[in-house]
Amino acid sequence: MSLDLLRTFLAVHRAGSITGGAQVLGLSQPTVTAQLKTLERNLGRPLFDRLPRGVRPTSAGNELARRIADPVDTLQALLSTELDDPTPATLHLGGPSDFLCHQVLPALATRIATGLQVRTTFGLPDDLLDRLQDRSLDLVISSTRPRRAGLRATPCYDETFTLVAAPHWAPAAPVTTPDQLRAIPLIAYAEEAPILRRYWRTVFNTRLSRTPDLVVPDLRGALATTLAGAGLTVLPTYLCHPHLTNGTLIPLATPEVPPLNTLYLTTRTDGGPTTTAVQEHLLAVLQS
Repeated sequence: MSLDLLRTFLAVHRAGSITGGAQVLGLSQPTVTAQLKTLERNLGRPLFDRLPRGVRPTSAGNELARRIADPVDTLQALLSTELDDPTPATLHLGGPSDFLCHQVLPALATRIATGLQVRTTFGLPDDLLDRLQDRSLDLVISSTRPRRAGLRATPCYDETFTLVAAPHWAPAAPVTTPDQLRAIPLIAYAEEAPILRRYWRTVFNTRLSRTPDLVVPDLRGALATTLAGAGLTVLPTYLCHPHLTNGTLIPLATPEVPPLNTLYLTTRTDGGPTTTAVQEHLLAVLQS
């Protein structure tokens, strides 16, 4: 029995496909297929059912993964750290695009510079958590608290939100009602405008009744168009703080308690040592 065969099996089991496992290992798809066939032949039983898209572990495959995951991960960590194994660790990371790009990836810069490989996926919580459960992702930053079997969620960051616009939209009087904002075009993240709706409900104690004038799928797009003077939007403070400081954006309202949303760093309960190390590093940086 070869350690390489077990590593290949575990990579495919976690990725949910032969192609995904091959990418993680840096091997060709035919090589991974041949190694799986060898392992199945040695064990005398199938480990995966082949599907039109990907593979599904058999009961024997799930049992093997359960038994070997921790020992193989531990040995891989030893090879990587103590014996200078040339195979780099790869982390598959998912989350909201703006937070990953602005906060998470810079926090991982030193790890990446010293050998960690990262592949990022942007998306909404439900889709990303599905991919975490099917092992396509190792770690997800979720804007909602996951309540799913097999996942562990740890609060990692509290977002606060600010209603902002370019200075030429400055109101004549302090904003206390949304009627004072009707002359300013509305810039929203996503068609449902979830951040705006929450702000209106929390700060103004009313329902958002306006249709956004501009909808973008990324908060960085909302920031760019707001800086250009297109209208107003609601942004997380971490994203717009430099512009509030230098005066290129102004807050349109100053509630005593601004809206807040907790982000959760989510992993599988059987995550390997690389995922655990990155999780601990991110928690230390984001909560500092």
